[in-house]
Amino acid sequence: MGIVRKLGFRKRWKAWLIGGVAAIVVLAVGGPFVYIHFLNGNEPAALKLDASKATSSSSSSTPVSNNVNGTWKIGSGSQTGYRVHEVLIGQSTTAVGRTGSITGSIVISGTNVTKGSFSVDMTTVTSNKSQRDKQFQGRIMQTSTYPKATFTLTKPITFGSVPAAGKTISATATGDLTLHGTTKSVTFTVQALRSGNIIEVQGSIPVAFSDYKISSPSLSGFVTVDNHGTLEFLLHLGR
Repeated sequence: MGIVRKLGFRKRWKAWLIGGVAAIVVLAVGGPFVYIHFLNGNEPAALKLDASKATSSSSSSTPVSNNVNGTWKIGSGSQTGYRVHEVLIGQSTTAVGRTGSITGSIVISGTNVTKGSFSVDMTTVTSNKSQRDKQFQGRIMQTSTYPKATFTLTKPITFGSVPAAGKTISATATGDLTLHGTTKSVTFTVQALRSGNIIEVQGSIPVAFSDYKISSPSLSGFVTVDNHGTLEFLLHLGR
C-alpha cells in the first residue's frame, strides 16, 4: 500500500508540475495576446485625407475662393505623431502616439508652396498606454529638455496645379526636421486636398532613431521595438 501511495503521489506531482508549466506558458504568451487584441483595442489607423469632407463642402452654399495665394495657418483638427512596430512578449502590435498641439503655416504662390514650417509640442504626445507615455516623455524623447519638434521647408513644393475641390494631388517636400535636438534634411511625399476653404495636407516621414540620437524604445525582456518609426501628420490649413 505504501508503494502504491507513493506512485500515486508522484503521478499527481508530475501532473501538477506539467499543469503549472502549461499555465505559465499560457500566461506568458496568451496573456499579451488577449491584452493586445481584445483589451488594448486596435491601434488608430494611419492619418489620411478625408475625401468625404471635400465632397460635402463642394455642395455647400458657402462660396469657395479659387485664389489660394497667401499664407495658410495650421488650425484645429490637425494631428501629428508617431507610429512604431513593437513586439510585446512575442506578440506583434503597433504603438501610436498623437497630439493636436501644432502651430505653423505655409505660403502659397501660384502652384508652389514657397515657405512652410510647423512646430509640435512634444510634451503633449500621448498614446493609449500611460506606461508607454512615461517612457516616451522620459528616457526616449527627453521632452523636458527637448520639448519641441519642428519642420522647416528648404525647397519650394511644386504641385503643378491648384487643388480643385475634391481632388487629391501629390508632390515632394524637402526640409529640415528637428527631433530630440538634432536636425536632419528629409524628403518625403505629401498629399493635398481642398475641402471648401480649407486645405488638408497629409504626409509621413520615416525616422531612424539613431539619426536623431534617440534612445532605443525597447525594454529588455518585455518590449522589443524596431530601430525606426514613422512621423505622420495631417494638417488643416485655413486663412
